Amino acid sequence: MWKSCTLALSLALSAPSLMAAPLAPEITTSQIQPAFAALAQRTDHLAHQTTAHCLSDPAQMIQAYHDAFDAWIAASHWRFGPTETNARGFSLAFWPDNRGKTPNAVRALLAKATPETLKPANFADQSVAAKGFYALDFLLFDVELQDKIRPQNRCDLAQAITHDIARIAAILDTEWQHEFASLMSAPSARYATAAEATQELFKALTTGLQLNDDLRLGRPLGTFDRPRPKRAEAYRSERSLRHLMVSLENLHRLALALAVEAPEVSSTLDRQFYRVINRAARLDDPTLAGVSDPQKRLRIEAVKQGIQDLRSTVATQLGPHLGVSAGFNSLDGD
Repeated sequence: MWKSCTLALSLALSAPSLMAAPLAPEITTSQIQPAFAALAQRTDHLAHQTTAHCLSDPAQMIQAYHDAFDAWIAASHWRFGPTETNARGFSLAFWPDNRGKTPNAVRALLAKATPETLKPANFADQSVAAKGFYALDFLLFDVELQDKIRPQNRCDLAQAITHDIARIAAILDTEWQHEFASLMSAPSARYATAAEATQELFKALTTGLQLNDDLRLGRPLGTFDRPRPKRAEAYRSERSLRHLMVSLENLHRLALALAVEAPEVSSTLDRQFYRVINRAARLDDPTLAGVSDPQKRLRIEAVKQGIQDLRSTVATQLGPHLGVSAGFNSLDGD
């Protein structure tokens, strides 16, 4: 896993929280639950469109794919609770795939899948590399695969993948609506204090920013002498920049919600998010292929620097205000 400097704010040195009321219940209601409800609705639509139109009108299926993938990226920074149970997050999104497991898994399924293999109950037991949005991205958009595989075979597997995505999304939505939301109101079986629940949300923010910095931009940037454009996320479907934008827009909302009782911190974060989102929008580079062009690369590096500035503000200003620290996360090395 990619290494990064862990945000290391000390609880002992942090200023007392200025919050007038616990933040977690309100953020759960206004951001988390709607995000997973949208994911469930859009993935269900994707599954139905794939079944109905994969062969007859693939454009409808592709549009549903983009809408559903947007919904996942919008919800993907909520990497705790139902998402981490039974590796559901990885089943929806096995990325980064450093060893090319997803292409291999998809090719293997296309070569030997049977109707029995693709039944929902059996497909649920497939490797995470063969499931989720990134397997679907490879299946639908890899040019070589399109040339070599019969459309019917591709559609059969697409139906299995999309129905599995919808199944998992429905579980996440149900658990957030009917079970886990109540745990965010501390004290609960999950969080002893409101500060613990707030720290979970703060960690979601810091991890989301780190993922955009280290992975969505750091991977394709590589080094100046050795850029790696094919390491950009979902480049086959030209979604690399789109993922960055959707993620930043949703992290912006979370940051302002966490800083609601700190006007100066909120103003600084709002200004920095606005600047970096607008810089990203002006890239006009859907696959981030510009990492290989010196002039375009500078513009991408400027976006990365803007995210690093955000990470610094979150660590040095928002964390102390809330009285919490980021701690370790799944993106940190040992």
